Amino acid sequence: MANSEHTFTAIKPDGVQRGLVGEIIKRFEQKGFCLVGLKFMQASEDLLKEHYIDLKHRPFFTGLVKYMHSGPVVAMSNLADSKPGTIRGDFCIPVGRNIIHGSDSVGSAEKKIGLWFQPEELDYKSCAQNWIYE
Repeated sequence: MANSEHTFTAIKPDGVQRGLVGEIIKRFEQKGFCLVGLKFMQASEDLLKEHYIDLKHRPFFTGLVKYMHSGPVVAMSNLADSKPGTIRGDFCIPVGRNIIHGSDSVGSAEKKIGLWFQPEELDYKSCAQNWIYE
Protein backbone atom coordinates (compact mmCIF):
# COMPACT_ATOMS: atom_id res chain seq x y z
CA MET A 1 0.00 0.00 0.00
CA ALA A 2 1.48 3.36 -1.04
CA ASN A 3 0.41 5.26 2.09
CA SER A 4 1.50 2.69 4.66
CA GLU A 5 4.55 2.50 6.84
CA HIS A 6 5.40 -0.02 9.54
CA THR A 7 6.81 0.80 12.94
CA PHE A 8 7.75 -1.15 16.03
CA THR A 9 6.30 -0.35 19.42
CA ALA A 10 6.71 -2.17 22.71
CA ILE A 11 4.95 -1.65 25.99
CA LYS A 12 7.73 -1.92 28.55
CA PRO A 13 7.58 -3.97 31.78
CA ASP A 14 6.36 -1.03 33.88
CA GLY A 15 3.41 -0.46 31.52
CA VAL A 16 2.53 -4.17 31.62
CA GLN A 17 2.83 -4.38 35.41
CA ARG A 18 0.68 -1.28 35.90
CA GLY A 19 -2.10 -2.76 33.74
CA LEU A 20 -1.89 -0.14 30.99
CA VAL A 21 -1.67 -2.49 27.97
CA GLY A 22 -5.32 -2.13 26.95
CA GLU A 23 -5.34 1.65 27.35
CA ILE A 24 -2.16 2.05 25.30
CA ILE A 25 -3.36 -0.22 22.48
CA LYS A 26 -6.72 1.59 22.53
CA ARG A 27 -4.99 4.92 21.86
CA PHE A 28 -3.19 3.55 18.81
CA GLU A 29 -6.41 2.01 17.45
CA GLN A 30 -8.45 5.17 18.08
CA LYS A 31 -5.86 7.14 16.14
CA GLY A 32 -6.46 4.84 13.17
CA PHE A 33 -3.29 2.77 13.28
CA CYS A 34 -3.66 -0.84 12.20
CA LEU A 35 -2.13 -3.32 14.62
CA VAL A 36 -0.77 -6.21 12.53
CA GLY A 37 1.24 -8.13 15.12
CA LEU A 38 1.25 -8.39 18.89
CA LYS A 39 3.20 -10.58 21.32
CA PHE A 40 3.00 -10.72 25.09
CA MET A 41 6.36 -12.16 25.99
CA GLN A 42 9.35 -12.29 28.27
CA ALA A 43 12.18 -11.05 26.05
CA SER A 44 15.53 -12.82 26.33
CA GLU A 45 18.61 -10.86 27.33
CA ASP A 46 20.15 -11.66 23.93
CA LEU A 47 17.13 -10.20 22.10
CA LEU A 48 17.20 -7.09 24.27
CA LYS A 49 20.96 -6.59 23.78
CA GLU A 50 20.44 -6.77 20.01
CA HIS A 51 17.37 -4.51 20.20
CA TYR A 52 19.35 -1.83 22.05
CA ILE A 53 22.68 -2.45 20.24
CA ASP A 54 22.92 1.24 19.28
CA LEU A 55 23.05 2.10 23.02
CA LYS A 56 25.69 -0.53 23.83
CA HIS A 57 28.35 1.99 24.87
CA ARG A 58 26.04 4.18 26.95
CA PRO A 59 26.42 3.97 30.74
CA PHE A 60 22.79 2.94 31.24
CA PHE A 61 22.87 0.03 28.75
CA THR A 62 23.25 -2.78 31.32
CA GLY A 63 20.51 -1.33 33.53
CA LEU A 64 18.21 -0.88 30.54
CA VAL A 65 18.61 -4.51 29.46
CA LYS A 66 18.07 -5.67 33.06
CA TYR A 67 14.92 -3.53 33.37
CA MET A 68 13.50 -4.73 30.05
CA HIS A 69 14.21 -8.34 31.08
CA SER A 70 12.56 -7.85 34.50
CA GLY A 71 9.07 -8.71 33.28
CA PRO A 72 6.95 -9.38 30.22
CA VAL A 73 6.60 -6.83 27.44
CA VAL A 74 4.02 -6.37 24.70
CA ALA A 75 5.75 -6.11 21.34
CA MET A 76 3.77 -4.37 18.61
CA SER A 77 4.29 -3.64 14.98
CA ASN A 78 11.28 9.47 19.19
CA LEU A 79 8.39 9.40 21.69
CA ALA A 80 10.63 11.76 23.67
CA ASP A 81 7.92 14.42 23.85
CA SER A 82 5.89 13.71 26.97
CA LYS A 83 3.16 16.30 26.75
CA PRO A 84 -0.23 15.75 28.44
CA GLY A 85 -2.40 13.59 26.22
CA THR A 86 0.53 11.44 25.06
CA ILE A 87 1.09 7.92 26.40
CA ARG A 88 4.28 8.93 28.20
CA GLY A 89 2.87 12.26 29.31
CA ASP A 90 -0.18 10.63 30.87
CA PHE A 91 1.33 7.46 32.32
CA CYS A 92 5.10 7.84 32.95
CA ILE A 93 6.45 8.40 36.40
CA PRO A 94 10.29 8.63 36.20
CA VAL A 95 12.20 8.93 32.91
CA GLY A 96 13.82 5.51 33.38
CA ARG A 97 10.39 3.84 33.50
CA ASN A 98 8.85 5.42 30.46
CA ILE A 99 6.16 2.84 29.60
CA ILE A 100 6.69 2.48 25.86
CA HIS A 101 9.32 2.11 23.17
CA GLY A 102 8.74 3.43 19.68
CA SER A 103 11.08 3.25 16.70
CA ASP A 104 12.61 6.57 15.76
CA SER A 105 12.91 5.93 12.01
CA VAL A 106 11.67 3.64 9.25
CA GLY A 107 15.06 1.87 9.13
CA SER A 108 15.09 1.32 12.87
CA ALA A 109 11.51 0.03 12.75
CA GLU A 110 12.34 -2.48 10.02
CA LYS A 111 15.31 -3.79 12.01
CA LYS A 112 13.34 -4.08 15.26
CA ILE A 113 10.33 -5.71 13.60
CA GLY A 114 12.72 -8.32 12.17
CA LEU A 115 14.09 -9.01 15.66
CA TRP A 116 10.74 -9.46 17.34
CA PHE A 117 8.50 -10.97 14.61
CA GLN A 118 8.67 -13.56 11.85
CA PRO A 119 7.16 -12.37 8.51
CA GLU A 120 4.28 -14.87 8.74
CA GLU A 121 3.27 -13.33 12.08
CA LEU A 122 2.53 -10.03 10.38
CA ASP A 123 0.30 -11.19 7.53
CA TYR A 124 -2.78 -9.18 8.45
CA LYS A 125 -4.81 -6.61 6.55
CA SER A 126 -7.64 -4.74 8.20
CA CYS A 127 -10.84 -4.36 6.19
CA ALA A 128 -11.00 -0.79 7.54
CA GLN A 129 -7.73 0.13 5.81
CA ASN A 130 -9.50 1.48 2.72
CA TRP A 131 -11.90 3.48 4.88
CA ILE A 132 -9.11 5.30 6.67
CA TYR A 133 -6.43 5.81 4.00
CA GLU A 134 -6.76 7.11 0.47
